[in-house]
Amino acid sequence: MRTVLAATATFSLIAVALGLLAASQGGTATSGPGTRPPAAAASPSPASSATPRPAATGATRPAAPAVAPVEIAARPDAVPAPIRRSSAATVTVDLETTEVIGTLADGSTYAYWTFGGTVPGPMIRVRVGDTVELKLKNAPNSAWPHSIDLHAVTGPGGGAGASQTAPGKDTAFRFKALNPGIYVYHCATAPIPMHVASGMYGLILVEPEGGLPAVDREFYVVQGELYTNAAAGAKGHHTYLNDKAVNERPDYVVFNGRPGALTGEGALKAKVGETIRIYVGVGGFLPSSFHVIGEIFDRVYVEGSIGSEPLRNIQTTLVPAGGAAIVEMKLEVPGRYLLVDHVLPRVFDKGAVGFLDVEGPEAPDVFSGGAGGGH
Repeated sequence: MRTVLAATATFSLIAVALGLLAASQGGTATSGPGTRPPAAAASPSPASSATPRPAATGATRPAAPAVAPVEIAARPDAVPAPIRRSSAATVTVDLETTEVIGTLADGSTYAYWTFGGTVPGPMIRVRVGDTVELKLKNAPNSAWPHSIDLHAVTGPGGGAGASQTAPGKDTAFRFKALNPGIYVYHCATAPIPMHVASGMYGLILVEPEGGLPAVDREFYVVQGELYTNAAAGAKGHHTYLNDKAVNERPDYVVFNGRPGALTGEGALKAKVGETIRIYVGVGGFLPSSFHVIGEIFDRVYVEGSIGSEPLRNIQTTLVPAGGAAIVEMKLEVPGRYLLVDHVLPRVFDKGAVGFLDVEGPEAPDVFSGGAGGGH
C-alpha cells in the first residue's frame, strides 16, 4: 500500500507536543448501584515515564503507598497463537483480578485494577463452537469484589452475575462461543465505570472455522481513558475521580494502559514486506478514530465482524466504546509510523499515540523525499 508520510519528522513533531522524553519501562465489599469507593480505598496505583504534557501548575499529589510501582502496560505482541484445531473443544481460561500501584507517567503512579496484572488484560483466543470454562480468582489483598462480562457470551450479563467474586475467592461459569468475532470483556461490578476506567478490560477473539488468513505478525492494542484526581502531568499518586468520568473529561486517553506504553521498547515492531494484523479495541467510554499515520489499512473487519468480506483501503476506522475491530496492512516502506486516535487533541494533550517501527530496505518507487509534515 502507498505510504504518505516521512514518519520520523512527524514523530518529532508529536514527541515535542506530547513531551515524550523516554519510553516507559519497560473483607468483602458490598456492591450495588450506589456503591462509592471506600474513604481510603486501598486500590493500588501506577506510574509511567512518558507524559502527554507537563502539569500547568506544577502541582503534586500525595505520595503513593510505600510499594514499588509495577509495569501494567500489556505488550502489543502478547497475542495467543492461532488455533490449529479443526473441531471445537472445551477450553479453560484462568484469570485473576488484582489491584496494584502502577506506573502512570514519570514521577506519578495510579491505582490500577487489572485482569492478570496488565492493562488491557490478557487477550483470550478460542474457536467458534468451543465451550469455554471461565475461572475467575480475586486476589486476597484486593479491597473490592470484581467480575467479568464478556461480550462474546450469549447469556444474561455476559457472565457478570455468575462471576461476582469477593477478595480471596473464586468463581466459574461456562459458555459456548457461538459467534466468531473480536469482542471486549470488562469488569461489571458496581460502580462499573470505576472498575472499567481503572483498567479492567481486554479482548477475546473467537476465530471462525478454519481460522483467519495467515499474516506475519499480530498485535494487541486497546484504547482507554484515565479520569484522575489531578491534572495530566501532575506528579505523585493518582486515583480515580468519578466526577470527571461522569462528565466524560479524561485526563489521559491511552493505548494499553498508560501514556507511552506503545513507544520505545513497547513499540510494535515489524519488517518491510510483512503483513500485520492489529486487534484494536476500546475498553473505555470514548469511541476511537483509529488511524496509522503514513499507512492505509488493506483490510478492516469493521466492529470486529468476521463472516462477511472486510472493507478494503481504509484510512481511519471508527471503533465504538465497548467494541473492537481488526485491521490488516502490508508494510512497504521502512520507518516509524504513529498509531493515533485521530481526535487529535487526544494525541497532543492526552497521550493517545503509539509507535510502529518498521525495518528494512528503502522503497523509493513507493516513497521518496525529505522530511514531511502531516497531522
